[in-house]
Amino acid sequence: MTIDVCAFTIAEAGRLLRAKELSSIELTRAYLDRIDAVDPKIQALMTVTGGVAFDQAKVADAILARGEGHPLTGIPIILKDVLCTKGIRTTCSSKMLQNFIPPYDAAVVERLRTLGAVIIGKSNMDEFAMGSSTENSAYFTTKNPWDTTRVPGGSSGGSAAAVAAGLAPVALGSDTGGSIRQPAAFCSVVGLKPTYGLVSRYGLIAFASSLDQIGPFTKDVADTALMLNAIAGYDPRDSTSVPQPENDYYSCLGDSVRGMRIGVPQEYLAQGVTPEVKAAVDAALKVYEDLGCSIEECSLPTTDAALAVYYIIAPSEASANLARYDGVKYGFSHKETDSMWQAMEKTRAIGFGSEVKRRIMLGTYALSAGYYDAWYVKAQKVRTVIRREFDEVFTRYDALITPTAPTVPFKIGEKAADPFSMYLSDICTIPVNIAGIPGISIQGGFHNGLPIGLQIIGKPFDEKTILTLGYAFQQVTDWHLRQPQL
Repeated sequence: MTIDVCAFTIAEAGRLLRAKELSSIELTRAYLDRIDAVDPKIQALMTVTGGVAFDQAKVADAILARGEGHPLTGIPIILKDVLCTKGIRTTCSSKMLQNFIPPYDAAVVERLRTLGAVIIGKSNMDEFAMGSSTENSAYFTTKNPWDTTRVPGGSSGGSAAAVAAGLAPVALGSDTGGSIRQPAAFCSVVGLKPTYGLVSRYGLIAFASSLDQIGPFTKDVADTALMLNAIAGYDPRDSTSVPQPENDYYSCLGDSVRGMRIGVPQEYLAQGVTPEVKAAVDAALKVYEDLGCSIEECSLPTTDAALAVYYIIAPSEASANLARYDGVKYGFSHKETDSMWQAMEKTRAIGFGSEVKRRIMLGTYALSAGYYDAWYVKAQKVRTVIRREFDEVFTRYDALITPTAPTVPFKIGEKAADPFSMYLSDICTIPVNIAGIPGISIQGGFHNGLPIGLQIIGKPFDEKTILTLGYAFQQVTDWHLRQPQL
């Protein structure tokens, strides 16, 4: 039986599984066949886990045969290669961890395994999640399924491209400065960065610990709500995990958005945003107006400082987190030297790529004696100002709407020689990480066949409101139903 899985959502695949019209083994085989046929064109996956997947699918079929299970039971899923997976290679797309096989699962992976999800692969990414295009992988560059001469965004570009190309109905990524939302916008899928502390980071290989957050890529908002139900929750193993009342994020979908107050921060429409992206945002705001929302311009005046704050805080934390890769404890080790110090130098020189080295040097400089107060401490103070501006604006609005990225996907190699230009592609998403609040990117339109994303930003732990707004938009538009031709 030939199964066309390209447009399957979790909900559609789950309905077929529970109706016994399809088994999880058949579904898993269909996705693995799709990977064989399509992935050589886009190179979204670092590792394909066929044997593990069929074992998990067999267990899922037994659960479903008893009439039991969860909406994710038997559903194939792809994980960003920054999440530890017991017995499955986890590289962070770095030579440093080329042969690393973790002895434990990340907390989110534990949850997904318990619910009966089927892990079919690990996705390519920018090395140690540092980048905005997935061109910084130590192994290969992932292509955008809508135009294979363009980037899929980063650093979770492999996960976003995989869902857009129909290699799985869902994938997980991590978002430090926009690494879920920006690739979601570039690949025309839904990407959610939850509130910092809502999803456990235990088992997520750290880039910048005060900014990193795990979240899902899906084809529509309803699937995102299902995934958040599965991965959100307190975890005592993560000291930044925040105890919250258990929420059903799926149940809010379909609630009326009439009367909701939406703010549109003008600073997000002024910094390099192209006319076609601004036109798509304006059209989306008209949709919300027709749905009964009130739309009003507002201001977050310190927005222009967010990029500078991010590129002090994130590299500083990265320089500390990546100090553990010294060739002694685990990972790559260069041993052909005369001393331990030479071995450490060679290990880091060979094991890390150029973008990782650039950020380690930036962070080490910002934290060094004599510059710590001038750079790192000042950045933390400005971070507080940015957070307070969001707190103030949310006293007047239920949510904010902005572009997700200032442009459509750019050409592979177009910004490789200009790091600052590359960093600007995250300018609309970084303030959300600085403040630790939730943001979702949904499909907002197309220009010349290339996707445009719409970002909805919410109050801390108010994922229900941004999911409700995103779902309402998808009930009256069809951008999320379009599929790339591969």
